[in-house]
Amino acid sequence: MTITLYDCATAPSPRRARILLAEKGVVHDTVQVDLRSGEQLGDAYRQINPQGTVPTLRTDDGLLLTDNAAITAWLEARFPEPPLLGRTPAEKAEIASWQWRIEFEGLMAIAEALRNSAPAMANRALPGPVNYAQIPELAQRGLARVQQFFTTLDQRLAGRAFIATERLSIADITAVVAVDFARVVKVRAGEQHPNLLRWRAAMAERPAMAL
Repeated sequence: MTITLYDCATAPSPRRARILLAEKGVVHDTVQVDLRSGEQLGDAYRQINPQGTVPTLRTDDGLLLTDNAAITAWLEARFPEPPLLGRTPAEKAEIASWQWRIEFEGLMAIAEALRNSAPAMANRALPGPVNYAQIPELAQRGLARVQQFFTTLDQRLAGRAFIATERLSIADITAVVAVDFARVVKVRAGEQHPNLLRWRAAMAERPAMAL
């Protein structure tokens, strides 16, 4: 089976899929999609993914997955080792909870701050094929949410090596991407986040996290 990931090396969402594939050790082909030029909204790419977003994962037997949730679910089921969504019911629930929080409180907050303030994203306040106007007040709220997100992660990581359970999970992958992505809105972990800094340094030792 040939797996193809439609990727963009500079974007956070496909980075999540890249890291996941690497942690699973799944061999795949990569097709780069140039978001800066708007390639994702062109006819050729939208024939693959009508939503005009990345990542997209496609297999040569007809499978087409157009978001990280689907990609993660399929990869975990198809390549169960190492388990990144948990082994036991309790682990699965804890990981799902933190994954949701990191997406909502972290990634969405960063996107809210960026997309409602960046001149290059005028009328592109949300991803996808439909244009939406920026709301400057949402940018300010987004920044406040990101700062609170860093505090939340730092508190959670006190005395812990990983966010959700006792080993690496999808929550850690998503959090790495979120923490790194926050730099685009000038939010970084500092001395007030010692647990977060320690965790991020440990994550940097994993080759997949450099992708």
